[in-house]
Amino acid sequence: MKKLHQTGVIMIVCMVLISCSITYKFNGASIDYTKVHSISIKDFPNMAPLIYPPLEQKFTEELKDKYTRQTKLQILRENGDLDLEGEITNYVFMPQAVKEDAYASQTRLSITVRVRYTNNTNPDEDFEQSFTAYQDFSNNNTIEQVQDELSQLIVEEIVDQIFNQTVANW
Repeated sequence: MKKLHQTGVIMIVCMVLISCSITYKFNGASIDYTKVHSISIKDFPNMAPLIYPPLEQKFTEELKDKYTRQTKLQILRENGDLDLEGEITNYVFMPQAVKEDAYASQTRLSITVRVRYTNNTNPDEDFEQSFTAYQDFSNNNTIEQVQDELSQLIVEEIVDQIFNQTVANW
């Protein structure tokens, strides 16, 4: 009887251990790959009043790279299980800190991107939203000196925001 009891306890423990599983995803993505296999990412045209020519291509490529590096999704031009499209709506420099001589001592570069996300496997997750990020810089530097580096940092931040909103489910 005692042996039968021990065997029963061992079987119950084994069943509990087998039925419980913990999954950790270190890239932050939470995608059901049995349903979602692809994502289409269209070019994001630069519709901002102030145009920085490399921004359109830089942003679109960084977005594609993020999904390529951190998911197993196939990147398509159109008709993906997930769909991302939108436009760059703002690229602006704004003075932030003014010195006593009324000149700005710091300036902020801000970029805004409007995104339309469609989840063709789960339409409840569809959204349209704007994402904004910025970087401040000292006016000891000219815009030409900092524009490439700052825009790259801002693009990376906005891409992270979009990735988290679309597939990370934080």
